[in-house]
Amino acid sequence: MGSGGPYGALSTSFGRFQTEYPQTGQTTQLEFCEQPVNPILTYRASLTTYIIRRFLFLLFVLFGVSVLIFSILMTFSPERRAMAYVKSPQQVKDLPIIVKQLGLDDPFHIQYVRWIHQVSSGNWGYSFVAAMPVWDAFWYYFPITLELNLYTIPIIIIFGIWLGTVSGIYRDTWVDHSTRIFAIVGWSMPTFLFALIILMILYGYFNIFPPGIIDDGFNVWIHENPDQFKRYTYLYTIDGLLNGRLDIALDALSRLVMPVFTQVVVVVAILLRVMRSSMIEEISKDYITTALAKGADHHTIYFKHARKNALIPVVTVAGWLVAYSMEGSIAVEYIFNRQGIGWWLANAAISLDLPVLMGICLFFGLVYVIINLVLDILYAYIDPRIRLN
Repeated sequence: MGSGGPYGALSTSFGRFQTEYPQTGQTTQLEFCEQPVNPILTYRASLTTYIIRRFLFLLFVLFGVSVLIFSILMTFSPERRAMAYVKSPQQVKDLPIIVKQLGLDDPFHIQYVRWIHQVSSGNWGYSFVAAMPVWDAFWYYFPITLELNLYTIPIIIIFGIWLGTVSGIYRDTWVDHSTRIFAIVGWSMPTFLFALIILMILYGYFNIFPPGIIDDGFNVWIHENPDQFKRYTYLYTIDGLLNGRLDIALDALSRLVMPVFTQVVVVVAILLRVMRSSMIEEISKDYITTALAKGADHHTIYFKHARKNALIPVVTVAGWLVAYSMEGSIAVEYIFNRQGIGWWLANAAISLDLPVLMGICLFFGLVYVIINLVLDILYAYIDPRIRLN
C-alpha cells in the first residue's frame, strides 16, 4: 500500500481497486473484469447508430416536404381542386357535390391525413393529361426518363472527374483555361436555351439525330407485334438488343444523342469545378510535394494517389447530380419530345393537372431524401470522424 496523501492510500491488485479513507475509516473496493474491445464491433455499432439517426431525421424532412406540397395545393379553391376528379364535361355542373363527397372543404389537417393515406396506398388521383390514374401514368412514363438518365449520369461522372483532374493538375495553362470556359458557359446557359440551339443545329440544319423516342414505323410495328418484340425492360435501346433488332436499338440510341449531350454539357460543369478545386488543394499538400521531390512518377502520384483523396468531396456532388439530372430532364424531354416524367410534368403544369404536380413533386422530394441518406452513410463510411461527431 502506498501513500496517497490527505485523500487516503490507493492499493491496486489485478481486477480490483481499493481506496482507504483514514479520516472516516471507510474502505471502498471496485472490482472489474477487463475485456478486450473489438474495433470491428465498435466500428459497426457507431455506423449503425449513425444510420438510424440520419434515417429518423430524414423522416422529419420528408414530412416537412409533404406538408409544404400540400400547403401549396390548398391555395387553390375546393372547386378548382375538384376539377382534377372530373372526367367528362357533364360532371362540371356537379362540382359542389364532388367537393362535399371528397371533403375538399374540410379543415387542413383532416385533408392532409386523408391525402397521405391515399398516397401511401397508391391512390395519387387521376391525370386528365395522361387520361389515366397518376400511379399508372407514372410507371408508363418512368422508363423513358430512366433510359435518358442511365446514359447521362455515367457520362457526367466520368467526364466531369476526368476534366476536373486534368484542369487541376495543369492549373493556369491553356488546358485549365479551356475547361474553365467550358464550365462557365455550360453552367450559365439555361437548359432550355441550349437544348433549342442543339436542336436547330443538329436536326434543323444537318438533319441528323432526330427528336422523339423511336421512329413511328418501328413504334407501330412494336405495338402490332407484341409477340415478336418482348418488352423486357421498356427501354428501347436495351429491348432492341435483347430481341435481336439492332436497327431499333440504333434508332432509339440516335434519338438520345441530343438530350444526353444537352444534359451532360449543362450538368457536368458543377462536377468539373468541384473536382478541379479539390484536386488543386490535394496536390498542394506536403505528402505530394515530398513524393515528387523524391523522384516519384508524376502520373502515378497525380492520377492514383492525389485523385483518390480528391474524390471524397466529389461524392456529395455526384450524388446530388443524380437527382438534379432527373429534375433537369423536364426541359430536355419537353423540347426533344421524349414522353417521360419531365414531358408529362411540363404538360401537367401547363394544364394545371394538380394530382400530377403533387405526385411528381413528392416523388422528387423522396428522391432527394433517399440520395441525401445514401450520401450521409457513404460519407460516414469514408470518414469516421463524421459519425463520431
